[in-house]
Amino acid sequence: MIALTKVAAGPGHVEVVEHETPRPGPGEVLVEVAAAGVCGTDLHLEDGTIPCDPPVILGHEASGTVVDLGPEVPSEWLGARVVAQGTYSTCGRCRLCRSGREHLCDLRRPIGSRADGVFASHVRLPVDRIFRIPDDQDLRAAALHEPLACVCHALCDPTAVGPGDRVLVVGPGPVGLLAGQVAAASGAEVRLAGLERDAQRLALGSELGLGATLVDDLGSDRDFDVVVECSGAAAGLALCLESVKKAGAYVQLGVFGGAVEAPVDLIFRKELSVRPRFSCDIISWQRAQRLVATGRVRLAPLISDICSIEDWPEISARLRRGEGAKILIEPH
Repeated sequence: MIALTKVAAGPGHVEVVEHETPRPGPGEVLVEVAAAGVCGTDLHLEDGTIPCDPPVILGHEASGTVVDLGPEVPSEWLGARVVAQGTYSTCGRCRLCRSGREHLCDLRRPIGSRADGVFASHVRLPVDRIFRIPDDQDLRAAALHEPLACVCHALCDPTAVGPGDRVLVVGPGPVGLLAGQVAAASGAEVRLAGLERDAQRLALGSELGLGATLVDDLGSDRDFDVVVECSGAAAGLALCLESVKKAGAYVQLGVFGGAVEAPVDLIFRKELSVRPRFSCDIISWQRAQRLVATGRVRLAPLISDICSIEDWPEISARLRRGEGAKILIEPH
């Protein structure tokens, strides 16, 4: 099979490489990938600003069908429509694993960076790292369950947004569009802010029922109960800290990929609650599945393009220009 692979450490070194189709080991399944979402993390991996263990197949957001079972896996998993959790393994013994926060384990091996990921026709995964999805759910759109679970982890577990809260989401990319929907589903009044180059994404936000606006049009409206940073840019962080009210909450979902300058004294002066949340846990996955099943969060409208593995150079360039929303790779 061909796969998009980080072949060496450092900037670049992302190539389409031929691999043997993996075989599932004990407790593992082989998933035929239906669709894989391209994430900002994949761009950071391409840039060499996030550590990885090359050579490694990239990609961590995926949906697909179980086509082969390893030993010790119940036969009812064969043919199941599933989504991938994003973690291949953890130590299972440290205080974080034992307290339900295994996503913070020092020995965690995320797929797509420290274990082979989903930008390939097939991926081998532990059976306890996949979730079934209903037969009536769009299999392509289901690839967005993973970023939605990350958003739920940040906003819902524990609760950061409540009914009547005024929420500013900065950065109208896929994560921002999901964060806005989750906040709205929690009863909040949501403003989604972006730049002029984000016009298409802001228009999509409006179609999803969010109050989309240009950053320059916020004016003096800087009294939000909760601000959610989804841009991964220093300017976005500064806007959040300047726009949140005293004793409000700052939630970080964006990945900066390095050190940034920001007016962090505002955290002190405003006595802000800071909610940086990394990855997701089982509870967040379950919550994400319920939000999709009940129609309170819509995934399919976020899909702007469906591409092939060989299209990676153009995919990377388009995302860096802020074009489109969620780009999916169909590896077949």
